[in-house]
Amino acid sequence: MDDVEQQKVVSLDRGLFFVSYKSADDLASPPHVTVVPTQGHEGRMEFIMHPDATEPTLWEPNSGLMVRVNTPGTLQIQVQPKRPGGSRAAMVRIEPIQSGRAPLAAQGESAAMHANVAMDGLKILGHVAGRGDVVVAPNAWIAGPTAPSRIEGIALEWPEKPAGLDIRYAVQVPTGQAGSGKMVSLGTYAGTRGRALPITGVVLEISGAAGFECVAEATFLNAPTLRAVGKRVVLSGPTSREPLVGIRIGVNRLAAPDNVLVPAKPSRKPVGSSRVRVFRSRARQESSIGQGQSENGAA
Repeated sequence: MDDVEQQKVVSLDRGLFFVSYKSADDLASPPHVTVVPTQGHEGRMEFIMHPDATEPTLWEPNSGLMVRVNTPGTLQIQVQPKRPGGSRAAMVRIEPIQSGRAPLAAQGESAAMHANVAMDGLKILGHVAGRGDVVVAPNAWIAGPTAPSRIEGIALEWPEKPAGLDIRYAVQVPTGQAGSGKMVSLGTYAGTRGRALPITGVVLEISGAAGFECVAEATFLNAPTLRAVGKRVVLSGPTSREPLVGIRIGVNRLAAPDNVLVPAKPSRKPVGSSRVRVFRSRARQESSIGQGQSENGAA
């Protein structure tokens, strides 16, 4: 057995989740389970733990903690033995906690809060072949996976943007065209009209006021849908020549990173038998790491 730390990476959508340490093979000396955001995702989530806990570590079965995910990200589940050469077989379940359905009026207010209020007035324009200019709200598709169509230009309008916040963007069109790749400011059209020239790449940058990031999804012809989040996002197809046939753009407000607890890495990596199963109740599926038998006893 190689001297490696057992771990599993799980993708989580925006929401509230309960991480529960359900069971271990060695109940006399169970391994402990540590939950941390993956590198770069620390600001997207925070942990809610027992008042006596000082780090997001579950030391034995029937213990748990909650994870509040403000922006979709990935969580890393790490399992370490209690003693050298000890068992690393643990079963962990991740369950979403629903907030319930609010009255219709309140749902509208909640949607506005989800848009972070600061996004009031943000509009995205896309010039679509055969349709002309299409204007949508944040996080709404222009063309897209269900109705792909060549997009030839984009513009972002945000008259009521937060003070000090700035967004610049650029599009890539076939080589040799004037303006290709040039960063422009809010309110400026980037691309072409009436020339049948597709966009082959998009760049978005956000700066100024702290606590905001761009989020964008794009579909390029004959390629999977891409999603990018950050202060600067770059979207293009596998060869950077595929036409853009769908895009949606938004702005996220980041959670305060001070609320995230990240445990120090152990000085020595553990050894021994290993297995961690991570269940997500929504998908009802099981993932295994390391060696051991399944719940049904199959090798």
